[in-house]
Amino acid sequence: MIGYQAAVMAVTADTRCPRCLFVACLCADIPVVPTRTRVVIVRHHLERWRTSNTGRLAALALPNCAVVDHGAGHVVAPDAVPRDGAWLVYPEGPVATVAPAPPPATLVIVDATWHQTRRMRQRLPALRGLPVLHLPRDAIAVARMRESPGPGLVSTIEAIARALRLVEGDAPADALEALFATAVRRLDR
Repeated sequence: MIGYQAAVMAVTADTRCPRCLFVACLCADIPVVPTRTRVVIVRHHLERWRTSNTGRLAALALPNCAVVDHGAGHVVAPDAVPRDGAWLVYPEGPVATVAPAPPPATLVIVDATWHQTRRMRQRLPALRGLPVLHLPRDAIAVARMRESPGPGLVSTIEAIARALRLVEGDAPADALEALFATAVRRLDR
């Protein structure tokens, strides 16, 4: 995959912002969104250079966030995902309509295509055994960067926003949702 990354970097070096990866730079529109809850994004290595990767945007906006890459030589260390007070945001199990008590200290998000996400969920020891926070599906259709493979399945930044809305309230969620809407508009240019 090194060849793929080098090719992407060569093509994008002159045309995209090196931070946000957008041709029409989005950096000035990325807010600082402070949260009590730590967010750990476990990202598939193929997502790293995609303009449509919303996990990157969330990480740029959230000071209390870490991104851990998986694949192509990147190994998720067992301590990269905290165990104490961490919840995996994933669509399985009972739907949570209220925050768990006590609220999560850390939200763990898997950032990949849906097919990759399922495999990572099954294969990564760092994700096994975490309690799962299954968020309610929203019936409101919004513009997307990529086509959703099914009803109610959302992008990484939307999942983070919904999880933060559940555990912290509207302010961080509204800021991330506004950033996502701006990114979708900017990508359409």
